[in-house]
Amino acid sequence: MSKIIKKMDHAIAKKTAARCKKHGITIPTFAQMRNPDLIPDSVKRQLPSIGLWDINPLNLYRITWKNDVKSGGFGGVNYFEIPKAITGVNARIIGIVGKYFPTGAHKVGAAFGCLVPRLVSGEFDPEKHKAVWPSTGNYCRGGAFDCRLLDCTPIAILPEGMSKERFTWLKEIGAEVIATPGTESNVKEIYDKCWELKKDPLNIIFNQFDEFGNPIWHYNVTGPALEEAFHALGLKNGNAAAYISATGSAGTIGAGDYLKKLHPNLKIVASEALQCPTLLMNGFGEHRIEGIGDKHIPWVHNVRNTDTVSAIDDEDCMRVLRLFNEAEGQKYLKSLGVTDSELENLKLMGISSISNMLSAIKTAKYFEFGSNDVVLTIFTDGADMYHSRVEELRHERGNYTTIDAAKDHAAPLMHQGIDYYKELSYYDKKTIHNLKYFTWIEQQGKSSEELREQWEPEYWRELFEDEVAQFDKLITEFNAMM
Repeated sequence: MSKIIKKMDHAIAKKTAARCKKHGITIPTFAQMRNPDLIPDSVKRQLPSIGLWDINPLNLYRITWKNDVKSGGFGGVNYFEIPKAITGVNARIIGIVGKYFPTGAHKVGAAFGCLVPRLVSGEFDPEKHKAVWPSTGNYCRGGAFDCRLLDCTPIAILPEGMSKERFTWLKEIGAEVIATPGTESNVKEIYDKCWELKKDPLNIIFNQFDEFGNPIWHYNVTGPALEEAFHALGLKNGNAAAYISATGSAGTIGAGDYLKKLHPNLKIVASEALQCPTLLMNGFGEHRIEGIGDKHIPWVHNVRNTDTVSAIDDEDCMRVLRLFNEAEGQKYLKSLGVTDSELENLKLMGISSISNMLSAIKTAKYFEFGSNDVVLTIFTDGADMYHSRVEELRHERGNYTTIDAAKDHAAPLMHQGIDYYKELSYYDKKTIHNLKYFTWIEQQGKSSEELREQWEPEYWRELFEDEVAQFDKLITEFNAMM
């Protein structure tokens, strides 16, 4: 029996399948998102004529790391390597690209993993329920997009201090938008709004911080994509040395559990903002690394499997954002030998992607990784979501110069240190794990019994590996009802 799907309502599932059939909606399995070769040819033939961001249900099949944006079909995993001229380390730093998902960020997959199991089981009835997406960044965008493709009604919740591009897009797509006080650090304010909305039983809360469909999707889709990118390098003696992920909702870091199963010595590194060092120092604060909400330990985080914590100064992220996106910054990097194609790749990195890269540099320096060591990470979204931030920085600090570029290359990159970096002992991990109590048991109604169960590896293995088989079975049966 599923731990996630609480009940099966076959009548509602059948009614929803008929609704989907009317709108030409079929739903991909997790296996198809992991391996698009399994997608029916009838779908593949139609995709080249459909834009990546179009409100078309066939774009559900593009929730994968393998979109070929040139052909409109599928290919290998989208990834690129950050050149040594930028990182300053011998280790190979590789990131898979979220920009080439619909909505321009991989969170559309995490949201799919939360909504679809409830939809195909009949728990969520699109005729009466609304899907509420609490988020500090791209998750509510992904949820709203999935809802539009699946003919469901979305409500997006995000802090008022997020970039204006997010609010503009959400309104254009027709989502109801609720702005809560603060910035990405203000997660509790989002939870408070969820409790308010939950009073109406027609509002179904898809909280990425406690929805296991989030890390299940990453374990089964993102993890294999990272492994494929590692093998695509063709290194004869290559070593998958580390995986870097901002903690955020702790969905993406779940891909590390998949990688560690294949590479037992791999280090799973949780990256966070120095200005809000929750894992590093049980700390709090506000920061500018959009999309990595903090001040608590997500319920879906397998803390025992996390090896180190890296805290990144958000000022370093903002400086590198300008270096990568201002004309003088690109000109300076080109003078260092960075190629035109490598410069284009840098535009595929938003603020949290830059933060992941900086944590990868810290990790490579801390463990003294060499040229055969590969550090894997996620480039969550692209710089186009942050043009307004670049403009704000230009207005605040003046036009960007060659001297600015030299400083921003030297300090945040070449001289990124190993300070604010911690290897976690067994009891360090248990200390962080126990912090879940104060958010999830005291405030959110979870049980202390389940918190104890979460310390055991089998709890996570069953969630990550057994649940997905049930999800795909239900999706297949649901499609067959159409």
